[in-house]
Amino acid sequence: MIKQQEEAIMEAERNLKPLKILLVEDNHCGMRLLPTFLKEFNHEVILAYNGEEGVEVFRKRPDIDLILMDIQMPIMDGFRATQLIREFDKEIIIISFTASSRFKYGKQAIETGMNDYLQKPFAAAELLAILQKYFSK
Repeated sequence: MIKQQEEAIMEAERNLKPLKILLVEDNHCGMRLLPTFLKEFNHEVILAYNGEEGVEVFRKRPDIDLILMDIQMPIMDGFRATQLIREFDKEIIIISFTASSRFKYGKQAIETGMNDYLQKPFAAAELLAILQKYFSK
């Protein structure tokens, strides 16, 4: 079973171009694990530690392909950061992720302007399925 999952992950990654991903997350553990996973597949990861910093980084880096946005963060949450980003960029793919209930925040994420959402903890296969959905070659 694990070997099948690993093969599915490798196949999914072969169908993706290398991406520039802005990871907006205040959890330092998540800031280590997720970038390590993404970098294994030649994705570039840019880090921001709260929504305000995420908006600022994105304004300076228009070459970013994807934003992975936590919802609950200090200074500025992911919903407000998304609203500000959508004021100047309607096309960037923004995927939210949160440890809170998918039902509770999923609908609000979409209404706020995010393209999709994941519930923490999420499996690598779930993340890759979303990446494929938006970035398949």
